[in-house]
Amino acid sequence: MAEDNNAAANAVANIYRTPELWAKITFTFLCMVIYRVGSHITAPGIDVQALTDYFTRQQGGGLLGLYDMFVGGGLSRATVFALGIMPYISASIFVQIAGAVLPNVDKMQKDEEGRKKLTQYTRYLTVVLALIQAYGFALFTASLPAAVSRPGPWFTIQMMLFLTAGAIFVMWLGEQITERGLGNGASLIIFFSIVERMWPSIFQSFNFVTTGAISPLTLVVLGLVMVAVVAGVVAITVAARRVLIQIPQRTMARGRQREAARNFIPLRINTAGVMPIIFAQSVIVIPGALAQFSGNAKLQEIAEYFNPQGPNPWLYFILSAVLIMLFTYFYTSIIFNPVDLAENLKKQGGFVPGIKPGAKTAEYIEQVVERITLPGAIFLTVIALMPIVIARLVNVPFAFGGTSLLIVVGVALDTMAQMQQHLLLRKYDGFMKKGRVKFRGRQATQGGF
Repeated sequence: MAEDNNAAANAVANIYRTPELWAKITFTFLCMVIYRVGSHITAPGIDVQALTDYFTRQQGGGLLGLYDMFVGGGLSRATVFALGIMPYISASIFVQIAGAVLPNVDKMQKDEEGRKKLTQYTRYLTVVLALIQAYGFALFTASLPAAVSRPGPWFTIQMMLFLTAGAIFVMWLGEQITERGLGNGASLIIFFSIVERMWPSIFQSFNFVTTGAISPLTLVVLGLVMVAVVAGVVAITVAARRVLIQIPQRTMARGRQREAARNFIPLRINTAGVMPIIFAQSVIVIPGALAQFSGNAKLQEIAEYFNPQGPNPWLYFILSAVLIMLFTYFYTSIIFNPVDLAENLKKQGGFVPGIKPGAKTAEYIEQVVERITLPGAIFLTVIALMPIVIARLVNVPFAFGGTSLLIVVGVALDTMAQMQQHLLLRKYDGFMKKGRVKFRGRQATQGGF
């Protein structure tokens, strides 16, 4: 235990002794403070209590509940950052999918100037999506009883301006974190939004014991389940199938020889990340959203079959599992291109032992990805449905798991990896500087003789 404490203290000391890393962490922290402050400033003209009561009655379910989780509760409080980073995320996903469908966009993604143009197009699309979402949210709040003091066209325009400006500012804040801070700005904004809402849910579990809703033994079992879930998510997030590649000896410029070497291509089991769960949940809540906004009794009856809290949730479980499995394969095929990987490997002179370079290598890699995607898809299905199953078994809400946990663990691991890279770079820089000083000193001494 003492060694672990010393190791942790040394790690913190190393971060503090690395000026560049410490400056990045400080800048990121200040940006997060600004974001969280803005997430508690309410937009004018809205009764927050009426809006909060609605979300409480809905128990955070549906598409709005999912969106509210990603923005740290800003939607249920109608803050100026109610849209959060989600319009930018949605625009980035659209551009990414367009790259897999449109050859011109795919060509732009492989060129430096093209990527700059796509970044600018993503910003424009973010503004358009923010305006559309702000308009929909304004109509939604105006439809709630006593939620808006003065509903009308002016309120709609006002909300569109406030929420769109907030979304643009959050997008700019995320880009600043990515450029000058530590980690991916958009991912960190979602990370802190989810963590802010995760802690109250954990402490709420202890209140269930005091009120007698669950027994202390049940709480202990839930705690063990939480630890096991975190361990499983970490394991699947970092798990990868390593494909052996051989790089032969090659003559470089000026007659230099590059030594033959063996390396590995890591193919992640969960290449799609959390996106299949988000896509599946977005599709499955459509019947409930239509029934809610239309008020049709027949649609509301049909929507009950897609309600996980309803009397018969089996259709929801089956449909969710099927959709998550399908979207896992679909999104993996979009973001992972085995043909490009095989071509790049061929250009470098590398090959997979026993497999011909080019098309055969692409086919082999595609087969491997298809096989390892299956356990990844099954794991995503279990993680997504587990909180609902546990909540039905113990009759209390269980919010630890699913989409939120996958995002939190993934972003935390990526950020820690970047911190480690900065520390290693600093260590090697120091080593090289010392080596140069010693080498120069020895050179001067030899020259004196």
